Amino acid sequence: MTVGLPKRESGGRPLSIRVRFLLVSLVTVPLALSLASLFMISLFKANLERRLDAELSGHLNNIAASLQFSAEGHVERPSGFFDKRFTEAYGGLYWQISEGSTSTAMRSQSLWDFTLAVPVEPAGDGSLQRFAIPGPDNTMLTAQQRQIFVPSPGGLRSLLINVAADRQPLEDASRRFSFDILPYIAGLAIFLIGASVAQVVFGLKPLATLTTRLDRIRERRSGRLDGVLPVEFEPVEKAVDRLLDVQAQSLAKARTRAGDLAHGLKTPLTVLANDALTLRQKGESEIADEIERLVILMRGHVDAELARSRIVIDAEMRQSDADIGKIVGQVVRTLKRTPAGETLYWRISVEESSVEVPVDPNDLRELIGNILENAVKWASATVVVAWSDRRLTVADDGPGVPPDRIRQMTERGVRLDTDVPGSGFGLSIVKEICSVYGLELSIENCQGSGLQVTVGF
Repeated sequence: MTVGLPKRESGGRPLSIRVRFLLVSLVTVPLALSLASLFMISLFKANLERRLDAELSGHLNNIAASLQFSAEGHVERPSGFFDKRFTEAYGGLYWQISEGSTSTAMRSQSLWDFTLAVPVEPAGDGSLQRFAIPGPDNTMLTAQQRQIFVPSPGGLRSLLINVAADRQPLEDASRRFSFDILPYIAGLAIFLIGASVAQVVFGLKPLATLTTRLDRIRERRSGRLDGVLPVEFEPVEKAVDRLLDVQAQSLAKARTRAGDLAHGLKTPLTVLANDALTLRQKGESEIADEIERLVILMRGHVDAELARSRIVIDAEMRQSDADIGKIVGQVVRTLKRTPAGETLYWRISVEESSVEVPVDPNDLRELIGNILENAVKWASATVVVAWSDRRLTVADDGPGVPPDRIRQMTERGVRLDTDVPGSGFGLSIVKEICSVYGLELSIENCQGSGLQVTVGF
Protein backbone atom coordinates (compact mmCIF):
# COMPACT_ATOMS: atom_id res chain seq x y z
CA MET A 1 0.00 0.00 0.00
CA THR A 2 1.38 3.40 -0.95
CA VAL A 3 1.17 6.05 1.74
CA GLY A 4 0.79 9.60 0.40
CA LEU A 5 2.51 12.59 1.91
CA PRO A 6 0.32 14.83 4.11
CA LYS A 7 -1.23 17.70 2.25
CA ARG A 8 0.17 21.10 2.94
CA GLU A 9 -1.41 24.44 3.54
CA SER A 10 -1.00 27.28 1.09
CA GLY A 11 2.17 28.51 2.84
CA GLY A 12 3.93 25.18 2.29
CA ARG A 13 3.65 24.08 5.94
CA PRO A 14 2.05 20.69 6.75
CA LEU A 15 -1.52 20.67 8.02
CA SER A 16 -1.88 21.60 11.67
CA ILE A 17 -2.48 18.92 14.29
CA ARG A 18 -5.95 20.33 14.98
CA VAL A 19 -6.93 20.06 11.31
CA ARG A 20 -5.54 16.53 11.12
CA PHE A 21 -7.52 15.41 14.18
CA LEU A 22 -10.71 17.03 12.89
CA LEU A 23 -10.30 15.49 9.42
CA VAL A 24 -9.79 12.07 10.99
CA SER A 25 -12.91 12.58 13.14
CA LEU A 26 -14.97 13.76 10.18
CA VAL A 27 -13.99 10.60 8.26
CA THR A 28 -13.92 7.94 10.98
CA VAL A 29 -16.96 8.95 13.04
CA PRO A 30 -19.49 8.77 10.13
CA LEU A 31 -17.79 5.61 8.85
CA ALA A 32 -17.88 3.92 12.26
CA LEU A 33 -21.52 4.92 12.83
CA SER A 34 -22.46 3.73 9.33
CA LEU A 35 -20.90 0.33 10.03
CA ALA A 36 -22.61 0.25 13.43
CA SER A 37 -25.95 1.08 11.76
CA LEU A 38 -25.52 -1.72 9.23
CA PHE A 39 -24.62 -4.10 12.04
CA MET A 40 -27.69 -3.09 14.10
CA ILE A 41 -29.99 -3.36 11.08
CA SER A 42 -28.53 -6.78 10.33
CA LEU A 43 -29.07 -7.88 13.94
CA PHE A 44 -32.63 -6.53 13.89
CA LYS A 45 -33.38 -8.37 10.65
CA ALA A 46 -31.82 -11.59 11.97
CA ASN A 47 -34.01 -11.37 15.07
CA LEU A 48 -37.09 -10.85 12.89
CA GLU A 49 -36.07 -13.90 10.87
CA ARG A 50 -35.73 -15.99 14.02
CA ARG A 51 -39.06 -14.76 15.28
CA LEU A 52 -40.71 -15.60 11.97
CA ASP A 53 -39.14 -19.06 12.00
CA ALA A 54 -40.41 -19.64 15.52
CA GLU A 55 -43.89 -18.49 14.51
CA LEU A 56 -43.95 -20.78 11.46
CA SER A 57 -42.68 -23.70 13.52
CA GLY A 58 -45.48 -23.12 16.02
CA HIS A 59 -48.13 -23.05 13.28
CA LEU A 60 -46.70 -26.17 11.68
CA ASN A 61 -46.71 -28.07 14.98
CA ASN A 62 -50.29 -26.99 15.69
CA ILE A 63 -51.40 -28.19 12.27
CA ALA A 64 -49.54 -31.48 12.65
CA ALA A 65 -51.09 -32.07 16.09
CA SER A 66 -54.63 -31.50 14.81
CA LEU A 67 -54.44 -33.73 11.72
CA GLN A 68 -56.62 -36.80 11.53
CA PHE A 69 -58.35 -39.00 8.97
CA SER A 70 -62.09 -39.61 8.54
CA ALA A 71 -63.63 -43.08 8.48
CA GLU A 72 -63.55 -42.94 4.70
CA GLY A 73 -59.78 -42.39 4.81
CA HIS A 74 -59.77 -38.68 3.89
CA VAL A 75 -57.67 -36.08 5.72
CA GLU A 76 -59.90 -33.84 7.78
CA ARG A 77 -59.36 -30.10 7.54
CA PRO A 78 -57.64 -28.54 10.60
CA SER A 79 -59.66 -25.75 12.22
CA GLY A 80 -60.45 -23.79 15.34
CA PHE A 81 -57.16 -22.32 16.72
CA PHE A 82 -55.22 -20.84 13.83
CA ASP A 83 -54.21 -17.23 13.03
CA LYS A 84 -56.98 -15.37 11.21
CA ARG A 85 -54.58 -14.58 8.40
CA PHE A 86 -54.99 -18.20 7.35
CA THR A 87 -58.65 -17.41 6.49
CA GLU A 88 -58.10 -14.10 4.60
CA ALA A 89 -57.41 -14.27 0.88
CA TYR A 90 -53.73 -13.62 0.37
CA GLY A 91 -53.54 -12.68 4.04
CA GLY A 92 -49.81 -13.26 4.19
CA LEU A 93 -49.84 -16.53 6.19
CA TYR A 94 -50.44 -19.85 4.41
CA TRP A 95 -50.47 -23.59 4.96
CA GLN A 96 -50.66 -26.48 2.56
CA ILE A 97 -50.92 -30.24 3.17
CA SER A 98 -49.80 -32.77 0.58
CA GLU A 99 -49.89 -36.52 0.62
CA GLY A 100 -46.52 -37.72 -0.55
CA SER A 101 -44.79 -35.27 -2.91
CA THR A 102 -47.26 -35.29 -5.77
CA SER A 103 -50.79 -34.54 -4.69
CA THR A 104 -52.13 -31.62 -2.70
CA ALA A 105 -54.75 -32.75 -0.20
CA MET A 106 -55.79 -29.30 1.03
CA ARG A 107 -54.57 -25.74 1.64
CA SER A 108 -55.51 -22.71 3.71
CA GLN A 109 -58.26 -20.32 2.60
CA SER A 110 -55.63 -17.57 2.40
CA LEU A 111 -54.01 -19.27 -0.59
CA TRP A 112 -57.31 -18.96 -2.45
CA ASP A 113 -56.49 -20.26 -5.94
CA PHE A 114 -52.70 -20.43 -5.46
CA THR A 115 -50.68 -23.55 -4.82
CA LEU A 116 -47.32 -23.39 -3.05
CA ALA A 117 -44.51 -24.67 -5.28
CA VAL A 118 -42.32 -26.74 -2.96
CA PRO A 119 -38.79 -26.83 -4.46
CA VAL A 120 -37.27 -29.61 -2.34
CA GLU A 121 -37.95 -33.25 -1.63
CA PRO A 122 -39.17 -34.03 1.90
CA ALA A 123 -36.64 -35.18 4.45
CA GLY A 124 -37.26 -38.79 5.30
CA ASP A 125 -36.30 -38.35 8.96
CA GLY A 126 -39.08 -35.83 9.63
CA SER A 127 -36.71 -32.89 10.22
CA LEU A 128 -37.75 -29.33 9.57
CA GLN A 129 -36.78 -27.80 6.22
CA ARG A 130 -36.65 -24.06 5.54
CA PHE A 131 -36.61 -22.30 2.15
CA ALA A 132 -37.84 -19.28 0.21
CA ILE A 133 -40.51 -19.67 -2.45
CA PRO A 134 -42.66 -17.35 -4.60
CA GLY A 135 -46.11 -16.58 -3.25
CA PRO A 136 -49.35 -15.06 -4.49
CA ASP A 137 -49.40 -11.51 -5.88
CA ASN A 138 -45.69 -11.76 -6.79
CA THR A 139 -44.65 -11.92 -3.16
CA MET A 140 -41.74 -13.84 -1.67
CA LEU A 141 -42.44 -16.28 1.14
CA THR A 142 -40.39 -17.87 3.87
CA ALA A 143 -41.58 -21.46 4.14
CA GLN A 144 -41.07 -24.42 6.45
CA GLN A 145 -41.77 -28.02 5.55
CA ARG A 146 -41.98 -31.20 7.57
CA GLN A 147 -43.02 -34.76 6.69
CA ILE A 148 -45.13 -36.54 9.30
CA PHE A 149 -46.82 -39.95 9.53
CA VAL A 150 -50.48 -39.93 10.67
CA PRO A 151 -52.51 -43.03 11.68
CA SER A 152 -55.45 -43.74 9.36
CA PRO A 153 -58.04 -46.54 9.04
CA GLY A 154 -55.76 -48.14 6.49
CA GLY A 155 -52.56 -47.68 8.55
CA LEU A 156 -49.85 -44.97 8.79
CA ARG A 157 -49.92 -42.46 5.98
CA SER A 158 -47.26 -39.89 5.02
CA LEU A 159 -48.33 -36.26 4.93
CA LEU A 160 -46.20 -33.22 3.93
CA ILE A 161 -47.04 -30.01 5.80
CA ASN A 162 -45.90 -26.61 4.44
CA VAL A 163 -46.36 -23.36 6.30
CA ALA A 164 -45.29 -20.05 4.70
CA ALA A 165 -45.39 -16.35 5.53
CA ASP A 166 -45.01 -13.25 3.39
CA ARG A 167 -41.57 -11.65 3.80
CA GLN A 168 -42.79 -8.15 2.94
CA PRO A 169 -43.74 -7.21 6.54
CA LEU A 170 -40.25 -8.28 7.63
CA GLU A 171 -38.65 -6.14 4.92
CA ASP A 172 -40.92 -3.21 5.82
CA ALA A 173 -40.03 -3.52 9.49
CA SER A 174 -36.31 -3.54 8.66
CA ARG A 175 -36.74 -0.48 6.47
CA ARG A 176 -38.71 1.40 9.13
CA PHE A 177 -36.09 0.51 11.71
CA SER A 178 -33.38 1.85 9.39
CA PHE A 179 -35.19 5.16 8.97
CA ASP A 180 -36.07 5.35 12.67
CA ILE A 181 -32.45 5.09 13.83
CA LEU A 182 -31.13 7.63 11.28
CA PRO A 183 -31.89 10.73 13.44
CA TYR A 184 -30.26 9.07 16.45
CA ILE A 185 -27.21 8.08 14.42
CA ALA A 186 -26.95 11.63 13.03
CA GLY A 187 -27.29 13.10 16.52
CA LEU A 188 -24.67 10.70 17.83
CA ALA A 189 -22.35 11.65 14.95
CA ILE A 190 -22.74 15.34 15.75
CA PHE A 191 -22.10 14.65 19.44
CA LEU A 192 -18.99 12.56 18.74
CA ILE A 193 -17.55 15.11 16.30
CA GLY A 194 -18.27 17.86 18.83
CA ALA A 195 -16.60 15.75 21.52
CA SER A 196 -13.62 15.28 19.19
CA VAL A 197 -13.40 19.05 18.70
CA ALA A 198 -13.55 19.57 22.47
CA GLN A 199 -10.94 16.87 22.96
CA VAL A 200 -8.65 18.48 20.38
CA VAL A 201 -9.07 21.94 21.91
CA PHE A 202 -8.56 20.68 25.46
CA GLY A 203 -5.89 18.12 24.55
CA LEU A 204 -3.80 20.57 22.53
CA LYS A 205 -4.13 23.40 25.04
CA PRO A 206 -0.62 22.63 26.37
CA LEU A 207 0.71 23.46 22.90
CA ALA A 208 -0.86 26.92 23.17
CA THR A 209 0.71 27.23 26.63
CA LEU A 210 4.05 26.18 25.16
CA THR A 211 3.70 28.81 22.41
CA THR A 212 2.85 31.48 24.99
CA ARG A 213 5.83 30.55 27.15
CA LEU A 214 8.16 30.56 24.14
CA ASP A 215 6.82 34.01 23.18
CA ARG A 216 7.56 35.22 26.71
CA ILE A 217 11.10 33.87 26.38
CA ARG A 218 11.48 35.48 22.97
CA GLU A 219 10.24 38.79 24.37
CA ARG A 220 12.69 38.39 27.29
CA ARG A 221 9.93 38.44 29.88
CA SER A 222 11.03 35.00 31.03
CA GLY A 223 14.18 32.92 30.83
CA ARG A 224 12.82 29.37 31.11
CA LEU A 225 9.68 27.29 30.56
CA ASP A 226 9.40 26.87 34.35
CA GLY A 227 7.66 23.46 34.42
CA VAL A 228 4.17 24.63 33.45
CA LEU A 229 3.59 21.87 30.87
CA PRO A 230 2.18 18.34 31.33
CA VAL A 231 4.56 15.45 31.97
CA GLU A 232 4.41 14.40 28.29
CA PHE A 233 6.21 17.63 27.40
CA GLU A 234 8.89 17.23 30.08
CA PRO A 235 11.61 16.06 27.61
CA VAL A 236 10.88 19.01 25.30
CA GLU A 237 10.79 21.39 28.25
CA LYS A 238 14.13 20.17 29.58
CA ALA A 239 15.71 20.32 26.12
CA VAL A 240 14.54 23.91 25.58
CA ASP A 241 15.70 24.98 29.04
CA ARG A 242 19.11 23.38 28.44
CA LEU A 243 19.36 25.15 25.10
CA LEU A 244 18.48 28.48 26.71
CA ASP A 245 21.05 27.93 29.46
CA VAL A 246 23.77 27.04 26.95
CA GLN A 247 22.86 30.04 24.81
CA ALA A 248 22.97 32.40 27.78
CA GLN A 249 26.28 30.96 28.96
CA SER A 250 27.81 31.16 25.48
CA LEU A 251 26.69 34.76 25.07
CA ALA A 252 28.01 35.69 28.52
CA LYS A 253 31.36 34.02 27.79
CA ALA A 254 31.67 35.76 24.42
CA ARG A 255 30.94 39.14 25.97
CA THR A 256 33.34 38.48 28.83
CA ARG A 257 36.13 37.47 26.45
CA ALA A 258 35.59 40.52 24.27
CA GLY A 259 35.54 42.73 27.34
CA ASP A 260 38.65 41.09 28.77
CA LEU A 261 40.47 41.56 25.48
CA ALA A 262 39.51 45.22 25.27
CA HIS A 263 40.39 45.87 28.92
CA GLY A 264 43.65 44.02 28.44
CA LEU A 265 44.59 46.49 25.71
CA LYS A 266 43.88 49.52 27.88
CA THR A 267 46.90 48.99 30.16
CA PRO A 268 49.46 48.87 27.31
CA LEU A 269 47.81 51.93 25.79
CA THR A 270 48.15 53.79 29.11
CA VAL A 271 51.85 52.84 29.22
CA LEU A 272 52.27 54.10 25.64
CA ALA A 273 50.57 57.38 26.57
CA ASN A 274 52.97 57.80 29.50
CA ASP A 275 55.90 56.99 27.18
CA ALA A 276 54.67 59.66 24.78
CA LEU A 277 54.60 62.16 27.66
CA THR A 278 58.14 61.18 28.65
CA LEU A 279 59.36 61.59 25.07
CA ARG A 280 57.73 65.00 24.87
CA GLN A 281 59.51 66.05 28.03
CA LYS A 282 62.79 64.91 26.44
CA GLY A 283 62.13 67.04 23.37
CA GLU A 284 61.01 64.21 21.07
CA SER A 285 57.75 66.01 20.20
CA GLU A 286 57.33 64.53 16.74
CA ILE A 287 57.56 60.93 17.99
CA ALA A 288 55.37 61.79 21.01
CA ASP A 289 52.70 63.28 18.72
CA GLU A 290 52.70 60.14 16.56
CA ILE A 291 52.44 57.85 19.59
CA GLU A 292 49.63 59.95 21.10
CA ARG A 293 47.75 59.86 17.78
CA LEU A 294 48.07 56.06 17.67
CA VAL A 295 47.04 55.78 21.31
CA ILE A 296 43.91 57.86 20.67
CA LEU A 297 43.09 55.72 17.63
CA MET A 298 43.63 52.48 19.54
CA ARG A 299 41.55 53.70 22.47
CA GLY A 300 38.75 54.45 20.01
CA HIS A 301 38.95 50.90 18.71
CA VAL A 302 39.00 49.48 22.25
CA ASP A 303 36.01 51.55 23.34
CA ALA A 304 34.15 50.57 20.17
CA GLU A 305 34.85 46.87 20.74
CA LEU A 306 33.76 47.17 24.36
CA ALA A 307 30.50 48.70 23.14
CA ARG A 308 30.08 46.04 20.46
CA SER A 309 30.71 43.25 22.97
CA ARG A 310 27.63 44.43 24.83
CA ILE A 311 25.39 44.51 21.72
CA VAL A 312 23.24 41.39 21.34
CA ILE A 313 23.84 39.27 18.25
CA ASP A 314 20.16 39.07 17.39
CA ALA A 315 17.12 41.08 18.50
CA GLU A 316 15.47 37.89 19.79
CA MET A 317 18.35 37.46 22.27
CA ARG A 318 17.69 40.69 24.16
CA GLN A 319 17.27 40.42 27.92
CA SER A 320 14.14 42.56 28.00
CA ASP A 321 12.46 45.53 26.34
CA ALA A 322 13.61 49.06 27.17
CA ASP A 323 11.79 52.10 28.53
CA ILE A 324 12.63 54.90 26.07
CA GLY A 325 11.77 57.79 28.41
CA LYS A 326 13.70 56.38 31.35
CA ILE A 327 16.90 55.77 29.37
CA VAL A 328 16.78 59.15 27.60
CA GLY A 329 16.46 60.80 31.02
CA GLN A 330 19.44 58.85 32.42
CA VAL A 331 21.73 59.67 29.47
CA VAL A 332 20.74 63.36 29.39
CA ARG A 333 21.36 63.76 33.14
CA THR A 334 24.84 62.23 32.71
CA LEU A 335 25.79 64.44 29.74
CA LYS A 336 24.55 67.56 31.48
CA ARG A 337 27.29 67.05 34.05
CA THR A 338 30.06 66.96 31.43
CA PRO A 339 32.07 70.12 30.68
CA ALA A 340 30.52 70.44 27.21
CA GLY A 341 26.99 69.43 28.25
CA GLU A 342 26.62 71.80 31.19
CA THR A 343 27.04 74.83 28.92
CA LEU A 344 24.23 73.80 26.54
CA TYR A 345 20.49 74.41 26.62
CA TRP A 346 18.60 71.10 26.59
CA ARG A 347 15.09 70.99 25.15
CA ILE A 348 13.64 67.60 26.03
CA SER A 349 10.26 66.45 24.65
CA VAL A 350 10.37 62.92 25.98
CA GLU A 351 8.24 62.06 28.97
CA GLU A 352 9.72 59.59 31.43
CA SER A 353 6.66 57.40 31.16
CA SER A 354 6.44 53.68 30.52
CA VAL A 355 6.85 53.56 26.73
CA GLU A 356 8.72 50.38 25.89
CA VAL A 357 10.56 49.60 22.66
CA PRO A 358 11.80 46.12 21.60
CA VAL A 359 15.49 46.87 22.24
CA ASP A 360 17.75 45.57 24.98
CA PRO A 361 18.17 48.32 27.63
CA ASN A 362 21.99 48.22 27.39
CA ASP A 363 21.86 48.51 23.59
CA LEU A 364 19.35 51.37 23.71
CA ARG A 365 21.53 53.18 26.25
CA GLU A 366 24.54 52.73 23.93
CA LEU A 367 22.54 53.94 20.90
CA ILE A 368 21.11 57.06 22.58
CA GLY A 369 24.40 57.80 24.34
CA ASN A 370 26.40 57.84 21.08
CA ILE A 371 23.81 60.01 19.28
CA LEU A 372 23.67 62.52 22.15
CA GLU A 373 27.47 62.58 22.60
CA ASN A 374 27.80 63.44 18.91
CA ALA A 375 25.19 66.21 19.31
CA VAL A 376 26.94 67.61 22.43
CA LYS A 377 30.29 67.57 20.63
CA TRP A 378 29.01 69.69 17.72
CA ALA A 379 26.24 71.82 19.25
CA SER A 380 26.79 75.54 19.59
CA ALA A 381 24.15 76.24 22.24
CA THR A 382 21.15 73.90 22.04
CA VAL A 383 20.38 70.19 21.88
CA VAL A 384 16.81 69.03 21.15
CA VAL A 385 15.55 65.53 22.04
CA ALA A 386 12.00 64.62 20.95
CA TRP A 387 9.86 61.46 20.94
CA SER A 388 6.82 61.30 18.66
CA ASP A 389 5.04 58.56 16.73
CA ARG A 390 7.59 56.01 17.96
CA ARG A 391 10.44 58.03 16.48
CA LEU A 392 13.32 59.47 18.52
CA THR A 393 14.85 62.67 17.13
CA VAL A 394 18.08 64.34 18.33
CA ALA A 395 19.06 67.68 16.80
CA ASP A 396 21.84 70.20 17.48
CA ASP A 397 22.52 73.74 16.26
CA GLY A 398 26.10 73.02 15.16
CA PRO A 399 27.66 73.55 11.73
CA GLY A 400 26.05 70.48 10.18
CA VAL A 401 27.68 68.20 7.61
CA PRO A 402 28.17 68.58 3.86
CA PRO A 403 25.35 66.57 2.24
CA ASP A 404 27.78 64.49 0.19
CA ARG A 405 29.56 63.33 3.37
CA ILE A 406 26.56 62.40 5.53
CA ARG A 407 26.75 58.77 4.39
CA GLN A 408 30.38 58.54 5.56
CA MET A 409 29.41 59.45 9.14
CA THR A 410 28.27 55.88 9.93
CA GLU A 411 31.39 54.21 8.57
CA ARG A 412 33.75 52.73 11.14
CA GLY A 413 36.59 55.02 12.26
CA VAL A 414 35.68 57.89 9.91
CA ARG A 415 36.22 61.38 11.41
CA LEU A 416 34.97 64.27 9.29
CA ASP A 417 36.92 66.80 11.38
CA THR A 418 40.24 65.62 12.81
CA ASP A 419 40.59 68.79 14.89
CA VAL A 420 37.73 67.70 17.16
CA PRO A 421 38.51 64.88 19.61
CA GLY A 422 36.82 61.58 18.86
CA SER A 423 37.30 58.06 17.57
CA GLY A 424 34.86 58.08 14.67
CA PHE A 425 33.10 54.96 15.97
CA GLY A 426 30.04 56.50 17.70
CA LEU A 427 27.60 56.65 14.78
CA SER A 428 28.94 53.42 13.29
CA ILE A 429 27.93 51.69 16.55
CA VAL A 430 24.52 53.39 16.26
CA LYS A 431 24.17 52.01 12.74
CA GLU A 432 25.16 48.52 13.91
CA ILE A 433 22.56 48.54 16.71
CA CYS A 434 19.90 49.75 14.27
CA SER A 435 20.85 46.93 11.91
CA VAL A 436 20.52 44.29 14.67
CA TYR A 437 17.04 45.48 15.68
CA GLY A 438 15.78 46.53 12.25
CA LEU A 439 15.46 50.20 13.25
CA GLU A 440 15.25 53.00 10.72
CA LEU A 441 18.20 55.43 10.96
CA SER A 442 18.04 58.80 9.28
CA ILE A 443 20.71 61.56 9.36
CA GLU A 444 20.14 64.94 7.73
CA ASN A 445 21.00 68.60 8.13
CA CYS A 446 18.55 70.83 9.95
CA GLN A 447 17.07 73.87 8.28
CA GLY A 448 19.42 76.73 9.02
CA SER A 449 22.23 74.92 10.81
CA GLY A 450 22.91 71.76 12.75
CA LEU A 451 22.42 68.04 12.31
CA GLN A 452 19.34 65.90 13.02
CA VAL A 453 19.49 62.17 13.73
CA THR A 454 16.20 60.19 13.76
CA VAL A 455 15.68 56.58 14.82
CA GLY A 456 12.35 54.96 13.97
CA PHE A 457 11.19 52.01 16.13
